[in-house]
Amino acid sequence: MALRVAATRATVAGAAPLGLRRMFSTAPANSFMLSPIAAMGNGDGTPGREQAPPSTNLFVSGLNKRTPTEKLREAFSQFGRVVDARVVTDRVSGYSKGFGFVRYATIEEAEKGRVGMDGKFLDGWVIFAEYARPRPERTPPQNNMSSSNGYNSYGRE
Repeated sequence: MALRVAATRATVAGAAPLGLRRMFSTAPANSFMLSPIAAMGNGDGTPGREQAPPSTNLFVSGLNKRTPTEKLREAFSQFGRVVDARVVTDRVSGYSKGFGFVRYATIEEAEKGRVGMDGKFLDGWVIFAEYARPRPERTPPQNNMSSSNGYNSYGRE
């Protein structure tokens, strides 16, 4: 009830009290308002993710589902010599997953390609190019047929 009275008085006065502004604000108390994209990330590449170190391999996201590998190679080849380009596809259906990789001959060419194609249109879709992250180490698969109590999943020894 007290909040309602305070809000009503503030509306009549023309501004919300500082406590209400702080309570309902999404920004820190003593800061300027950032754009939503700048607030989510570091300003480079995909929002909300830290940027990978420079390499010759670029990760390209936002691809049209009908963009073939040849078109990806052609679009990125204007910035340098493309060693390899690949649109990642689903193993079962064969359809594109909407992302791919482009590998350049040198890091300088990869930087030109990243800057030149990041945020540009390809086949009617805005694509994003950033340095690819190295694959994480994969642990070998575990044998799930036996448990620690000596019985396998079928209840037999």
